[in-house]
Amino acid sequence: MRKTVHIVSLGCTKNLVDTEVMMGRLQQYELSDDATDADVIIVNTCGFIDAAKEESLNTVLRLHEQRKEASVLVMAGCLSERYREELARELDEVDIFTGVGDYDKIDELLAQKQSRFSHDVYLIDGEERVVTGSSYHAYIKLSEGCNQQCSFCAIPSFKGKLHSRHLDSIAREVEVLVARGYYDFSFVSQDSSSYLRDQNISDGLIHLIKRIELIDGVQSARLLYLYPSTTSTKLIQTIGDSKVFHNYFDMPIQHTGDEMLRIMKRGLGAEQTFKLLEQMRALPQSFIRTSLIVGHPQESEAMFEHMCTLASGFGFDRMNVFSYSDEEGTPAYDMQHKIDADTIARRAQVLGDIATDLTQKSLLALIGKEISIVIDAPSQEHEYLL
Repeated sequence: MRKTVHIVSLGCTKNLVDTEVMMGRLQQYELSDDATDADVIIVNTCGFIDAAKEESLNTVLRLHEQRKEASVLVMAGCLSERYREELARELDEVDIFTGVGDYDKIDELLAQKQSRFSHDVYLIDGEERVVTGSSYHAYIKLSEGCNQQCSFCAIPSFKGKLHSRHLDSIAREVEVLVARGYYDFSFVSQDSSSYLRDQNISDGLIHLIKRIELIDGVQSARLLYLYPSTTSTKLIQTIGDSKVFHNYFDMPIQHTGDEMLRIMKRGLGAEQTFKLLEQMRALPQSFIRTSLIVGHPQESEAMFEHMCTLASGFGFDRMNVFSYSDEEGTPAYDMQHKIDADTIARRAQVLGDIATDLTQKSLLALIGKEISIVIDAPSQEHEYLL
């Protein structure tokens, strides 16, 4: 009888790709939705902000309470990497700890019942994945790490500097997935518009777009997580000219005022940022998603109200709102004039309501238009919904 494994992937879609690599290494196991009877339980954690860290720890502890005797509980990923010493000292519930460098060696760690933290961050390069959640769509990771110096972000401290995959490696992965029936792809990384800059290539995403367009069977694609200071007019136009890549732009701008953007160390002012957004909006059938942070140290009420006005006025199609998380090791952690929790919560609610209104307006704008869709399955909410 085959042993069973229960895997939980938390956090971003980049984490999901790494989880799928682990699943590819564990195909001798039978995947189980039941943690209480699984022989192995793996939690791929997120360590980005307080809410994600809390979710990761609670998930690990909950699964420990549920698991059967003699099962193996593995804590992997960003939270393990970031707090490796503290977690190993305090979490007796976990049998194996591993970070962000050994996803492709998870079978070895289980066989040896050994914790391991390799020095280099793992970046997929030809390893087989078990793609989850779709029979036609897959995420493709472009790079690991980040060279940006945002005041609030701890990711470079445990993911390191930018490390891009070679273009041929990405193309081969897409070709393999196309042969397996996948035809829709989302390309992701922490800062996608910096792709290949660590290899002294400034227009990496343009090279990527041209290469992917040559692959027969790729019907549609999109780029996620552009960074304002490394996004160019040429890139926007290349996406607009593509027959494969949608005019879908996911560019977190984080704030809207020059002073706040300077404090956040974002590298580009408000005028230049919104100029890029206007160029995106000018393309036919464009869809623009962004993220904003409320409550960063030194954010005045006037700065917040300015952000609300500009965000609402521009009319993003989707807008994610994050409450500032005070992360040790970041420049913002040591800044003065911190914002109290009640004020942060109030601002998040106000901007969240604006985000809800923007989503509604974006959906209403689709009425009367004809669009192509893919039906995944009947909805569990109602028999007449898909």
